[in-house]
Amino acid sequence: MIAYLHGKIQAKSPKSIILSTGNIGYAVHLTKNLLATVQATDELSLFTHQQFREDASELYGFLTFEELTFFKQLISIKGIGPKVSMEILNLPQEKIINAVLNEDFAFISKIPGIGKKTAQRIVLEMKGELTKPINKETPEVQTDAEKALIKLGYNRHQIRQGLNQLPSEITVTEEIITYFLRNA
Repeated sequence: MIAYLHGKIQAKSPKSIILSTGNIGYAVHLTKNLLATVQATDELSLFTHQQFREDASELYGFLTFEELTFFKQLISIKGIGPKVSMEILNLPQEKIINAVLNEDFAFISKIPGIGKKTAQRIVLEMKGELTKPINKETPEVQTDAEKALIKLGYNRHQIRQGLNQLPSEITVTEEIITYFLRNA
């Protein structure tokens, strides 16, 4: 099983990239959000999930181990495959978690490939695992920090990789920028 890849992007399509790791290029499916931030020729590190089917073996890539874990939780639910899970992950993870915790079936049902019964199943199976409340300030603070770092000349991909390793106790914009500059 391929669990992690690091390499250079050789090509980009609407739903995936080809990541060259030495002399081998892997086709890796990414979320729309991640695809929008990467450019051909960028270096990229991904945690991956390899999905086997009768006629194919596909890789799905994520910037963080937490995203990969969330993806695996989703595909463990009956009726949710990798493609629908990627549609779910195109939304901000905080919104998905809040929708599950608040039993917002209407919000979940709006995701392509998910009907009312599947939305109910997602809430039923995931609610017990998602007991941690979401800190609503952190995404806005990180967005402000991202904007400032872009103005300093960093690209979104570099910023997101740096912010993924941000300690949870750092929650102020200035501290986030300082941490990034020291550790980038």
